[in-house]
Amino acid sequence: MIPLFESVPNFAEGRDPAVVGRISAAATAGGLHLLDSSSDHDHHRLVLSLAGSQPVSGLFAAIAEAVSAIDLRSHLGVHPRRGAADVVPIVPLGSTSVASCLAVAQDLGEQVWSRLRVPVYFYGLAGAHTLAAIRSPSPPPFDLGGSLHPSAGAVSIGVRQLLVAYNLVLDGVSLPAAREVASSLRESSGGVPGIQALVFEVAAGVQLSLNLTRLEETPPARARAEAERRLPAGGSVASEEVVGLCPVGAAAGCPAADGRLLEARLAAGASGAAALLCRSLAAGSARSEEMAGLARRLAEEAAALSRLGFGDALAGAERAEAVRRVLAAGGVAEAELDGMLSVATQGFRAALTAEEVGRFPERVAALDRWLAEAP
Repeated sequence: MIPLFESVPNFAEGRDPAVVGRISAAATAGGLHLLDSSSDHDHHRLVLSLAGSQPVSGLFAAIAEAVSAIDLRSHLGVHPRRGAADVVPIVPLGSTSVASCLAVAQDLGEQVWSRLRVPVYFYGLAGAHTLAAIRSPSPPPFDLGGSLHPSAGAVSIGVRQLLVAYNLVLDGVSLPAAREVASSLRESSGGVPGIQALVFEVAAGVQLSLNLTRLEETPPARARAEAERRLPAGGSVASEEVVGLCPVGAAAGCPAADGRLLEARLAAGASGAAALLCRSLAAGSARSEEMAGLARRLAEEAAALSRLGFGDALAGAERAEAVRRVLAAGGVAEAELDGMLSVATQGFRAALTAEEVGRFPERVAALDRWLAEAP
């Protein structure tokens, strides 16, 4: 399978729909698949979930649009930031190696500095810096470049594994008390494995904002339980939110992840892209009616796949693999789309519980045969 990457760039714009639209359009025009877009007025921040096999062009185009459209000198938002295109993590999908991600990060960073004159930090697996250090009052020297861009600041480009951004709005908890809860949760303070925590005051109340970096140990359901256990008397969780996407394997017990599953959006993105391809092939083709019909079915399947929840894991695996086979049979398979569908199928399959396998042994056996036959 060809290398496949996810990127979840964060931009310092969450209030102007026109700017949000231009940044998103730049990424897709550069060849990336837009899996999700999440913008927030209080944080004044845009989070895109993107996937593709050659991400540098799309990410550079999105960063360039942000540099052109956003002026940090007039930016107000509760979330800390260092740049108009603030953080750009590169994440391996499927069997893609960390080394491949490091090469993407280096290439992207060099282009950002040489072509936009915006300095670059490398963080996470891509460098020695942490985002906390980069955003501190005394940040480290840039890895590329010599001084802040006057309006766009700096770009932090990183490599990491999958994580979940998970927010809890607290009821009956003061801001100081919430900060104590956050401190007790942080892994860096001896708290819960894989939890990074900040507290913000937003329109809905006091928000506990968590990044969950070790999902095998601390998925969202455990993070919420750990937070609730630490709340002061009378405090409660009023609402929960997943920002971006959540791997299906980490989504058990988290209703906020339903409809926001990474694997479902990968399958939906591939189906939607295949629908567009079929529409283009239908024009003036001897197979125009066949291609037009296939395009309609793929578009409908894309919409349905995007809404799947944790309880739909078996159906998600079956449907993603079915789309993959339909594309091959229709002569419209492409390596990138095939890779996205393969990662989706395998992710759904890995998330099946023993109870599901026991309830549907024939379906699971058929799915496993399909997977064994796959190249």
